[in-house]
Amino acid sequence: MTWSLRVAALAALTVLIAAAPSRAEEVDLKLVLAADVSRSVDDREFKLQREGYAAAFRDPRVMQAIRSGPLGKIAVCFFEWSGTESQTVIIDWTVIGDIESAGYFSERLLRAPRSAANRTAIGAAIDASVKLFDATPIESARRTIDVSGDGTNTNGRPPILARDDAVAQDITINALVILSPEPMPWNPEHTHPPGGLENYFQINVVGGPGAFTMVVEGFETFAEAVTNKLVKEIAYQAPHRAPKLAEGAEAR
Repeated sequence: MTWSLRVAALAALTVLIAAAPSRAEEVDLKLVLAADVSRSVDDREFKLQREGYAAAFRDPRVMQAIRSGPLGKIAVCFFEWSGTESQTVIIDWTVIGDIESAGYFSERLLRAPRSAANRTAIGAAIDASVKLFDATPIESARRTIDVSGDGTNTNGRPPILARDDAVAQDITINALVILSPEPMPWNPEHTHPPGGLENYFQINVVGGPGAFTMVVEGFETFAEAVTNKLVKEIAYQAPHRAPKLAEGAEAR
């Protein structure tokens, strides 16, 4: 082979390698953290919520849960929501698998400004969360939406419909329900609906394999509550299913 042919062949090989699709990174869990910043969340409560999420990712218990998975890493996207047109990604998909990446995620959370406050559109928040899963090439067998909220849906699509659509795509939705000590003067049933806010989220929001609701008594204890919630959902393992026996066969 002449020198010119060798150069041409090498150039063609380089083009083929560059054009070949790289294998997507795989993680144990893709987690969307959907934080409520609607008008019922004042600046003090917002600060406690942000600081709570940041502290959770610095907690050794969360890191232990992350490292306990087969791959030892998860991908997290943090966004804030309020009304139907108010969903803002604060931190895009980030792979967390060690103390450094978790610390960097926490620092970015603390530095980012608050997004605009509006009404409470839980259904729209779930729909936006579902779309975020398709916005990254990162792959995972588990996809979970973690919704925090201090009131019922007041705007847009009913959350139960969004929830059912998400669950049909094998997505799990968990909820962190933030209780208010007193009803809102102008809309008491927003924070204190009939049957209670936890029951509202159980019926209308959570769903999918291993789904659960966790209650926090106000924003003052948010950090510990969100830490416990992250540990539970990150470390969740799908229940073992026994293989289906052929007709007439006996279990051994």
